[in-house]
Amino acid sequence: MSRFPYHTLMVQGTTSDAGKSTVVAALCRLLKNEGVTVAPFKPQNMALNSAVTADGGEIGRAQALQAIAAGVAPHTDMNPVLLKPSSNIGAQVVIHGKVRAEMNARDYHQYKTVAMGAVLESYARLRQQYQAIVVEGAGSPAEINLRDRDIANMGFAEAVDCPVILVADIDRGGVFAHIVGTLSCLSQSERDRTIGFVINRFRGDISLLEPGLDWLEQQTGKPVLAVLPYLQGLFLDAEDAVQAVQASRGAFKVVVPSLPRMSNHTDFDALRVHPDVDLQFVRQNEAKPACDLLIIPGSKNTRGDLAYLLDEGWGPYIDKHLRYGGKVIGICGGFQMLGREVADPNGVEGESGMTEGLGLLDMRTELTTEKRLAQVAGRCAFADAEVAGYEIHMGVSSGAALDTPAFHIDGRAEGARSGDDRILGSYLHGMFDHPQACAALLRWAGLDSTNTVDTNQLREASLERIAQAARPLYDALCAIK
Repeated sequence: MSRFPYHTLMVQGTTSDAGKSTVVAALCRLLKNEGVTVAPFKPQNMALNSAVTADGGEIGRAQALQAIAAGVAPHTDMNPVLLKPSSNIGAQVVIHGKVRAEMNARDYHQYKTVAMGAVLESYARLRQQYQAIVVEGAGSPAEINLRDRDIANMGFAEAVDCPVILVADIDRGGVFAHIVGTLSCLSQSERDRTIGFVINRFRGDISLLEPGLDWLEQQTGKPVLAVLPYLQGLFLDAEDAVQAVQASRGAFKVVVPSLPRMSNHTDFDALRVHPDVDLQFVRQNEAKPACDLLIIPGSKNTRGDLAYLLDEGWGPYIDKHLRYGGKVIGICGGFQMLGREVADPNGVEGESGMTEGLGLLDMRTELTTEKRLAQVAGRCAFADAEVAGYEIHMGVSSGAALDTPAFHIDGRAEGARSGDDRILGSYLHGMFDHPQACAALLRWAGLDSTNTVDTNQLREASLERIAQAARPLYDALCAIK
């Protein structure tokens, strides 16, 4: 019998990126290792980095990682509401893995009562299937302006009557103020269900922290359940932060424009840890270094990010890059940008209209209201190598460039290559994750290396590391009566 005393436990944070996702993943792995059937759950997530589930939907990347930690297949019930920002005030609303609507922030706030129904429906299904559910909050519960109709933090905890632990990031500074300030913004019932605190990312002499811990417990009447260490070199899928994985510094130079609405940046994780690759994201107004391979990433707003590329001077850069023998890969939205034009007659990603593409591939793309979501596998068309990944896009491409595909996926041609074989485009996310495909793509781009990276092995090792580090938290939770 498990020592874990909770069927449902919620992990909330004093701020965004306090470490909620990692704590949930660690607890899921610890429960799995003790033989408990466990599922992660995040009622509402906002992220441009999503994963395709076995049941044909999409969820936040962190919940897919947490499912791996729990040893179960990612499912849309683990993240029933996903918001994918398409502008500063609007987002695509995904319910139970499928696109429901495009809404501005005010309209979505009114829609939350409907969304809560979807949240509770998914939670009820998970509750019937698993012995334990570890829930991740979103942002902070202290966002007073969002308390009305809240479904992401205490609104959910109150609805299902579950205990909450509060995680704070000491690396940001002001950790005690974050915790005490957050509690002061909560109602009495919300404070009562907060059973303790976790201080995350600590490095240094713990004895110097202990007087502050004693003060915090006296001030709040609640225990500090654990102080978790700062861990470097983790390989864990991130939802938003593109610097989650330390880049290698090899001789082969890869450049990626950091688009304003860049999606699925985990496409590059395998390259960032490859010992022969130096991968660099180039942000707005930064110098554009010479490189061997330029990769245009996916985008949640293809036409908007294409305009950004051109405004930032990437057009002349790409022309020069190709003249000097460089290679170019476009992934998903980046693939669409490589064509002659991108049309959006129905206003799927914003105002309807057409935008001229980079003109590097003889094709055009029309954005459609139907989103393709699929886990796929096949072989490279340019090498004898297996490839696997997932498709998640709205749009159909057509033209002569598709006659020379990049891959053969599930019995069909996929993607495109230019006549001179200098440019490759594909809708396939995760193309570098398979060691064979990664080696073949880098060889195509000019790097002939015997080194390979096994992302699954790196991820598993990191999950075990965070689980070991979180063992004191787990033991403290089991000791609560």
